[in-house]
Amino acid sequence: MRTGSEPLEARSLLKTRRALALWGLIWSAAGVGIFLVAGLPGWAAGCAVVTVLAATDLAIVCRHIRQGPHYQPGKDIPPYEPDDGRNVRPGGGRGGGVGRDGDRGLG
Repeated sequence: MRTGSEPLEARSLLKTRRALALWGLIWSAAGVGIFLVAGLPGWAAGCAVVTVLAATDLAIVCRHIRQGPHYQPGKDIPPYEPDDGRNVRPGGGRGGGVGRDGDRGLG
């Protein structure tokens, strides 16, 4: 359940994630070069894949940092009430009921 203090207590780990992505990018790029010089193309290809993943993650994280903080509800917004089973659909269970084609999916 939301307490209403989340915006005050929220901490972003984007800068830490950016540092880790940069660290991984540097080491994996170095690995590509070292393994190519050593004549191990399989390992170089593996490091190249990690390099692409780290570069993609770094780009996404930098984009999120540039976007800045997003709207969070303030103290004047009350916490959400917990769902204590009031949203049960006909047919039993959550999300149950009859499908689009009339089949209940029971057999």
